[in-house]
Amino acid sequence: MVIAIIAILAALLLPALSSAKQRAHTATCLSNLKQWGLATQLYAGDYNDYLPRDGKPTPLESDLLNPDYHGWYIDLPPMINVERYVHVPWRKDPGIEPGRSVWICPANKRRANVTANSANLFHYCLNQNVNGTGGNNAQVKLSSIRNPTATIWLFDTKNLPAVGSWTFVHTNLHGRGANFTFLDGHARRHPLSDYWDAAANAWRTNNPDLMWIP
Repeated sequence: MVIAIIAILAALLLPALSSAKQRAHTATCLSNLKQWGLATQLYAGDYNDYLPRDGKPTPLESDLLNPDYHGWYIDLPPMINVERYVHVPWRKDPGIEPGRSVWICPANKRRANVTANSANLFHYCLNQNVNGTGGNNAQVKLSSIRNPTATIWLFDTKNLPAVGSWTFVHTNLHGRGANFTFLDGHARRHPLSDYWDAAANAWRTNNPDLMWIP
């Protein structure tokens, strides 16, 4: 009888515990994105209002180790005293637990798989449409962005690369939603319906609160 009662209580508690864990993961991910948003603001303050270069979507090892190479994953970490991606110990070893890292969304279970040649596994992706070039590494000034509060800068990604566009947004994290950092530095979760049109079976790019192209 006692065992049956315990089983019933456990069945009642599990959904609540799962929901609480999901909320905690969302909060941690938003905190990570806010830090990247802060790093961007600090970078612009130090570099004459320019935003960092995108960098290649899939940088080579030689790129990451090249002191003359630039990309958001190279230039932003020093702004907030974070290890550059090339130096994190778990980058090439999925067996190493990354712990709480600003590079990692805790709701995203994907890890590097060296045998699949995907050592560079980014959980956050830069919106390539801001600079308009992706890997070509042009720069624009933050003050040139007409609506920074709605212009997406970084976001949860379901793909591997560090730079991409709206088709890269995660669709099944954070209670069927995704987290976004905007160019005024704030971060916010948006439900799937804000960026995916289920009726049309297509990505939404006309949401005034989620601007992909400034």
